Amino acid sequence: MTRIIIIGAGISGLSTAHAIERLAAQAGVEVETEVLERDQRTGGKIWSIKEEGYLCEWGPNGFLDSKPMTLELCDHLGIRGDLERSNDNARKRFIYSEGTLHQLPENGPMFLKSQLISWPGKLRLAGEIVVPKRTDGADETLAEFARRRLGSEALDKLIGPMVSGIFAGDPENMSLRSCFPRIHELEQEYGGLLRAMIKLGKQKKAEIKAGKQVASAAGPGGVLTSFVEGIQALTDATVEGLQGQVRTDAAATGLQRVDGGWQVELADGSTTDAEIVVSAAPAHVLTKLVRPVDPELADLCAAIPYAPMNVVCFGYERDRINHDLDGFGYLIPKREGCNILGTLWDSSIFPERAPEGHVLLRSMMGGATNPKAIELSDEEILKRSLFDLQKIMGIKEEPDFLRIFRHQRAIPQYVPGHARRVAATRERLEALPGLFLTGNAFFGVGLNDCVNASNQVGERVVDFLQERT
Repeated sequence: MTRIIIIGAGISGLSTAHAIERLAAQAGVEVETEVLERDQRTGGKIWSIKEEGYLCEWGPNGFLDSKPMTLELCDHLGIRGDLERSNDNARKRFIYSEGTLHQLPENGPMFLKSQLISWPGKLRLAGEIVVPKRTDGADETLAEFARRRLGSEALDKLIGPMVSGIFAGDPENMSLRSCFPRIHELEQEYGGLLRAMIKLGKQKKAEIKAGKQVASAAGPGGVLTSFVEGIQALTDATVEGLQGQVRTDAAATGLQRVDGGWQVELADGSTTDAEIVVSAAPAHVLTKLVRPVDPELADLCAAIPYAPMNVVCFGYERDRINHDLDGFGYLIPKREGCNILGTLWDSSIFPERAPEGHVLLRSMMGGATNPKAIELSDEEILKRSLFDLQKIMGIKEEPDFLRIFRHQRAIPQYVPGHARRVAATRERLEALPGLFLTGNAFFGVGLNDCVNASNQVGERVVDFLQERT
C-alpha cells in the first residue's frame, strides 16, 4: 500500500486524488490517498453561496461542455444527470463601448452591421489574411499579436475585454502561447487566423457531409454548464467519491526528503510522511513548501504572479430594473475608464439563481489592470460599482441584496516566459522523485484545464508506482 498526500482540496487537488484512486485501481496498484487543505472547507475557489434565496458563485460559475474532461469526471462520480446547461440567451454577450452596449457578432452579417468596430477597424480585421506569420519563435504578448494581426481597435474593443473576462489579465503582459496556445498554433500551421477559419470551415463541411460530428472551426464553443445547486456540487461530489481521507484546517507549510519519500510539515507543528506528494497548491504557497528542498524550483514558482479581484453580487426586484437582461452580460474595454471589468446577468444565465421575481447581477472589479481595487473599502467598492451600473444599465436604486467577495490572488497570470518556466519546473522535478505538481498556476486556468492536468498527473503517478515494482 503506497501512501500518497495531495496538498490542496480545490478542484485540482480533489480531481487528482480521484484520478489516482481510479487509475491505480485499474492498474491493480494499492494506494492510500490523503488530501490536506489549509482552509476549513473544501473546493478552493469553487464556492456556491446560498443566502436569502440567491445563489452567488464566489469564483467560477461553470465549465464549457465542448471538452470532455469535466464531463467524464461527472460520469465517474455518477452526477452527469444533475448537470444544468445555461439558458440559450446566455449566448448573447455584450461589450460596452462609447455609451452603448453592443452585442458581440455571432456571424459575418452581424459583424458587418455591428457598430462596435468602425469601418476602418473592420477593414483592418479583414486585412489579417495578408499579414505574414511570425517566425522568430518569440514568446509574443497577446497585445503584440493582436496589434500585428488584427489592429489596435480590435485589441481595445474585443481582445482586451475578453482577456479581462477570462484571466482578469492585461494583454500587454500575457503570453499568447501560454494563454491561447491554439491561436498560436493556427498562425503557425495556416499562416493566419482567417486562413485557418476558411480551411477548417471547409474541412468541417466535408466531415459533416461524411456523417462525422466535429467541433466548431471558429473556436472551442460549447455551452456553459453547472448544477442546480451551483458549481460547488462538483467538488462536493468529488470529496464524497474519494476512498481516502480529506483533512481540512490542515495547512502544509514545508516539505522534506525522508528515507526516499517525503515528509510534509503542517502549521500545527505536526508532520506526516508519504512515498508520494502531489502539490495542487497555488504557486505562492508552493514556493514556501519547496524552498527547503529546491530553491531554484521555489524561484520558478515565485515568478508566477496573480491578479486580485473583487466580486460584487447585487440582488434586485426585477420590476426595479428597466434594462433588458436577455443575455450573458457585458465586458468593458479599459479605454472606457469604468470602475468594473464587466457584469454578468447570473439569473439570466442559469435558472433559480434569484428568488421569484428577482434578478442577480455579478460585477467584477480589479484584475491585473487595476490591482489596487482590492484595497478599497466595502463602501467604496459598492459606490463605484453602482456608479457604473447606473451609467451602463440605468440602475439608480440600491440593491435589495449585496455581497462582496475579495480574492487577493484570484487568477494566475501567464506572462511571457511562462512556458519556459513550466518546462524548467518539470526539469527540476526529475531530480525530486515522488514529487508532482498540478494546478491552474501551470497548465491552464479553466475548470476543464484543471481536471485535464489532474488526469495527466494521475497517470504519471501510477506510471511511477508501476516502474518501482
